[in-house]
Amino acid sequence: MDTQTQYCESISLPEMLSIRNASEVYTKIIGRFRDNNTIIISLPENVEADLSFLQLIEAARRQAKAEGKTFTLSTPAGGSLLKVLERAGFVEAFDQEDQKFWLHKEVTL
Repeated sequence: MDTQTQYCESISLPEMLSIRNASEVYTKIIGRFRDNNTIIISLPENVEADLSFLQLIEAARRQAKAEGKTFTLSTPAGGSLLKVLERAGFVEAFDQEDQKFWLHKEVTL
């Protein structure tokens, strides 16, 4: 049996993702890292996020990569989340991996 597909966990997050609940979200994500090779973050359609959430997700992405795990968003960033990414300067600095993670875009050269 393939252990990569055996241990997959989807994490549903609340509509409001800010510094106020960053600790709770962090605990939820890190708790899943221990037992799963693939973690999928499921965001509500009308999610409201601030910069602390972006930083948390970026840290989780790095952690997953360092541990050889897969960390993805179930749907591309849109709405207010995309606006926060743009305002924070993330979008203009995206590389191919970032575009695939945040926007689900496959970039070909």
